[in-house]
Amino acid sequence: MLSTSASATPTQKSLSSQPAPSTNSPVATSRPSLDRDGGLRPPTTAADGARAMSSSAISYATRGASLNPSQPPGSFSSDLRGQALQSRAGSRADVYGRDKLDEEEESVAENAINALKDSLSREMKIKEGSENMLEALNAKKAKQTKEQRQRVEAELTASNTRIKQLRQKITDAQRSKATPSTPTRSRNEGLLRSDGVRSPPSASRSGAGSDLDEPTESPTYALAETLQALEVEGMPPEYYVGCANNLVDLFKRHPTLKYDLVWSIFGDRMQVMLLSGSREVVASGYRMLRYSISDIASLKKIRSLNTDFMVVVSLAKDRKADVEREQALKFVRAFLDVKDGIREVSRAVVRTIAAVAEQVEDRLRPICLETLAEILLRDPALLVASGGLVPLSEALGEGTYKSPESLSAAFLYLLDSPHTRRYLRAGYELEVLFTAFTDALFSYETVVKQNSKAIASALKSWSGLMTLSMYNFRAIGSLISSLILPNPAIRDTVIDLLYSLLRIKPPAWATSYLAGRRLTTYGRVTTLKASTPNKDETVYEDDGADQNFVEHYTALLLAIFIKAGMMPNLLRVAQDTDDPTLKRKTTLLIGETLKLASRILPPSRSSELQLLPELFTAASKFKDEAHFNATGIVYQISSVSRTLYRSSPTGYAPGYLPSSSMLENLGNAEETPKANSLVNTDDATFRQLLIDSGVLGHSNPSKWNWDVVLKIIEGPLMNGKRLEEAIKASKFAKRIVGFYRPFKFKFSEIKNTRNTQKYVRVGCALIHTLLQTAEGTKYLVDNKLLRQIAECLAQCDPTSGLTAQYPMFSKDRLTDTLCGGYFPMLGVLSGDPRGLQMLERWRIFNMMYHIVDFKQRPDLIKLLLANLDYSLQGHPRVLLSKALTAGTKEMRIHATTMLRKYATRQRVAPTGQLISDSKWAIQLLVTQLYDPEVEVCATAVKILEKACNSKALLEYIVECRPALDHLGEIGAPLLLRFLSTSIGYHYLDGLDYISNEMDDWFLGRNDAYVGLIEASLARSFVDTQEDQPHRLSIYEEDLDIEQDNHVPPHFYRELSRTKEGCKLLEDKGHFEEFASTIREYGMQSEDPELITKVKGCLWAVGNVGSMELGAPFLESTDVVEHIVKIAESHDVMSLRGTAFFVLGLISRSTHGLEILSEYGWESNTTPLGMSLGLCVPSNLSKLLSCTPWKHEIPGSIRLLDTQKTILEPPEVEIIEDDETNRRILELMTELGNMVLYKKAKVELSQLRHNKAPGFRQPALFRKVLALLECHHYRLTDRHLVIELFDKSVLRHIVYGEEGSDDAESSSGDEQRTERQRSVSDPAELEKISLQAYQSSI
Repeated sequence: MLSTSASATPTQKSLSSQPAPSTNSPVATSRPSLDRDGGLRPPTTAADGARAMSSSAISYATRGASLNPSQPPGSFSSDLRGQALQSRAGSRADVYGRDKLDEEEESVAENAINALKDSLSREMKIKEGSENMLEALNAKKAKQTKEQRQRVEAELTASNTRIKQLRQKITDAQRSKATPSTPTRSRNEGLLRSDGVRSPPSASRSGAGSDLDEPTESPTYALAETLQALEVEGMPPEYYVGCANNLVDLFKRHPTLKYDLVWSIFGDRMQVMLLSGSREVVASGYRMLRYSISDIASLKKIRSLNTDFMVVVSLAKDRKADVEREQALKFVRAFLDVKDGIREVSRAVVRTIAAVAEQVEDRLRPICLETLAEILLRDPALLVASGGLVPLSEALGEGTYKSPESLSAAFLYLLDSPHTRRYLRAGYELEVLFTAFTDALFSYETVVKQNSKAIASALKSWSGLMTLSMYNFRAIGSLISSLILPNPAIRDTVIDLLYSLLRIKPPAWATSYLAGRRLTTYGRVTTLKASTPNKDETVYEDDGADQNFVEHYTALLLAIFIKAGMMPNLLRVAQDTDDPTLKRKTTLLIGETLKLASRILPPSRSSELQLLPELFTAASKFKDEAHFNATGIVYQISSVSRTLYRSSPTGYAPGYLPSSSMLENLGNAEETPKANSLVNTDDATFRQLLIDSGVLGHSNPSKWNWDVVLKIIEGPLMNGKRLEEAIKASKFAKRIVGFYRPFKFKFSEIKNTRNTQKYVRVGCALIHTLLQTAEGTKYLVDNKLLRQIAECLAQCDPTSGLTAQYPMFSKDRLTDTLCGGYFPMLGVLSGDPRGLQMLERWRIFNMMYHIVDFKQRPDLIKLLLANLDYSLQGHPRVLLSKALTAGTKEMRIHATTMLRKYATRQRVAPTGQLISDSKWAIQLLVTQLYDPEVEVCATAVKILEKACNSKALLEYIVECRPALDHLGEIGAPLLLRFLSTSIGYHYLDGLDYISNEMDDWFLGRNDAYVGLIEASLARSFVDTQEDQPHRLSIYEEDLDIEQDNHVPPHFYRELSRTKEGCKLLEDKGHFEEFASTIREYGMQSEDPELITKVKGCLWAVGNVGSMELGAPFLESTDVVEHIVKIAESHDVMSLRGTAFFVLGLISRSTHGLEILSEYGWESNTTPLGMSLGLCVPSNLSKLLSCTPWKHEIPGSIRLLDTQKTILEPPEVEIIEDDETNRRILELMTELGNMVLYKKAKVELSQLRHNKAPGFRQPALFRKVLALLECHHYRLTDRHLVIELFDKSVLRHIVYGEEGSDDAESSSGDEQRTERQRSVSDPAELEKISLQAYQSSI
């Protein structure tokens, strides 16, 4: 080994004499303990600084490898600080000089950065002072402080600009500081990256001398260098950690390198590191092994190194070794990422992880629980046999794990299928979640709330719903019954849970109602006013529109809750509780539930519910004190129901009863005279309103009452006479309009927040009101408002010649202030013919054309396009078409999205006839189908597909004859919609599309549809936004953005809409094939591919049966009986769910509903007899019948040999010649007995104190490990037992040397593990270092 130094080249020797960087370097101190990708950092002590590095150690440096091993940024420092003892003074002087130059350069850069930071701090103070000054000036009269305000604003803007520039300079300076200007490394140093000072490859290659700066790295050579460096003995832990970080970094840069490892050499190095006495070195060993994993073969090689024993020992250590334990756990988790890697996970390792997961206070507990849940998904037999199920159940029941829904998801997955379900206990694993609700004495609010999320996710899945409905709805019944407990937290959480599960979105007036206000005018004014603007935009879908599967599932949930006693318990809460908010919340839920039940449940279930017999019985007992309370509840429920009825959603859509739309007409009739009464006010009322607004008394807008201002604008000012009076006889109009003029810097300087959006709304209402009368139009034409807005727009027009240092519509102003509010006002103008003339007069459209043409301001273009009104023929449509064709990709997508509202809009004429003016939008959308960018085409297809819900629009789209061949799969949904009319059928038949597509679906697409529809349903059932029970804001539209939970169209559904399609379906015989597949294979539950095939056939049958023309196919094949059988008795719960949804589809057709009624299924219908497709069984127990199963016990499970660390299990009867050893094994057994536990623990400690020879025998340690593998022991006991044994015993186990006596053990230790001891023993390290230093002298 010493001869290596003699053969070193002079360059290598001079390299070895360079001093290591200071330990104060930022790289060395960048990460505290452990980093996922950045390496490990060993602890540094004061002794390290004084420790000298021997030259004998230096002589071990290999082939030019620097003794300061490289590490990636953020790695733990492996600095060697004792190199000042080295010889060669000349070389040291060179290094010192070079170091000094580097330090000077570094100090100059540091000083520059500090100066910039000081300037930045100064500018921040200037900015803060300017803002305070501006606030003070705003409180004074505007005219007196106009000039001063302008100066302060200019200073504030300049300060913001300087702050941006300074921040950019600081960033550039820090980046240049991190990149050294001159290379100071040789080629060999480049192979092992040194200490994080190296510039990134992209930065170094960009320079002129890129070839010199960044030599081509040979990964194989670098790997050999690093492995050879790991052979060096007697180095401190920092050295080995640094080498490990280099190796990991090498694996990251060259992922294929791990396939070329020579495992005989690499494995030996890993064993040495894992047996080290330094926790950081062991952790580095696990990390290297983790990055060397490539496939199942590499896992086998790793396990042949006896890593199972080392992982068990590492995980059983105390919290001081958390770095080592965490890396050991990550190493085990890496097995799960390899295909079939679970086959190589040992039972002993899983038992140890389970022991860690049982410790509530352990830092690694959450990741251990997640690991157990992953193992449960991949191999439930292994987890159950290893005792890993208990910690998961305890974590769910006790609420100690903060995200129980992720754990319950694993159970839900297993409960779906019979061959995985048998590993769980019927009615236990999920029901532990309900303990927090039913155990009133030990329930905590946080646990109740987090468990409610897990219960919600369980009840939104078929496996969860079926399991929790077992034993006559025991679990769900206990949840509903917990409302009786006088615990406000439990009651509130259960009521919120019911709101969430039944998908009840509280109305707009809910917040005010819950706060205690009366229910007098909410329904008539607030809700209807909010919904009025959208009346014209309602989409009127044809019969046979998409089935709402979410509502169908909600109907089933509601039926289950009613059967479990929801209504009596809610009434009891409403009568018993003293909390007024909870009482009102419960009353609102009762009203919403009654309304929901009347809409989605069959009359047989909802009619009796509406009577509320329990409540009226209590209210009719006049002699009882409770009579008054019950009467009050009756009144509250009546008021809520009446208000809900009055504020029903607008528009007729499937699933809503016609009474709702009839009610809307009543609402319209009711609202019109109310508006007239506001317009036609008398003089005294009008003058009082003007005074109440505060506009006449104050010039400061912050003191105005904006609610009254809006009431005046939307009411009296709609009358021309009143408007003229406001203009000429008072300052009202002048001050209001003046407030909005850009160059008055009032409205345009207000910060853009939620609360300030009211100014934009009032501004839009003002423009709209002025346009309604001749007086208002004249005033708007003569006022400076539009002229100044035009001037602001001209500042952004490159061709106008007008420029400004700080344009009013600059990007920052549009974001931070209300300047963006001028565009909604322009939109109001563009929706009126007189407004269009005004915009043309000030050449605003010309400027818009130029802005769109030059594409310099995409943010401004998007704002323009989003706010203009395209209802009228004219410039706005031309502008939109220009953006659709000539804009950038993002602009074209945005402009296409703008067409959604206009392509799907229909309105009702006074005669009741539907009128559509969407043809211009559809023409533009058809043009977008030929856009070169696929994303633009896809957006257009989605909008056209939605427009196809209207038969008239669908026929017009077909008349446009769009060619969709070039779009492939993207255009397929639109082509499918064409099939639903005879015109579209003949058009597609002429293209030879139908026969090809039909064969395609029959041969494979039908099965692929299963994945599409299930993904769509999963998205629909997941709540995309946080629970906000009473969300009310000006951004209400944003909250209700249309989610892409659209049910994908089915070919056979569209085909069966027309007589021609049904004829083709009959001729091809596909329906009979589907029916026979369901009959033959419908009840099998073993083969996943067959289950998918059956699901595909079910969806095809259901979609055909949902059409009136396709329903006769059902009777001819008698397939409904088999679908009902699958829904009520199949072993796979997800397949039962599919059958349930398919029965809902079948019930949409009158013929299908008649067939289903014979089998005991019923659905709600409209007064005209049309089915809503929300069928539920008369007997819920039939659908939700889930027979209890016999679960597998751990003793009956047979594991693979690869999943065992010690193949032969421990013998039942202890056979051991040595008495002490026999007693040790007996005491190990007694540790599992709680009665004998304490005594056994004390006796084991005594044996250790007496230095029993067995604790140095590998054979005995192996038997103890076998006991730990096959039986359950707590983590503390595992730690105790392992610590009893001598450290050297593990080495012999790992290397396969199992001598039975100590002599062999100790001699083997001397012969085999001198290098291991040198790595791990600090005293030995000091001794070797001293000897080497003396020899060098």
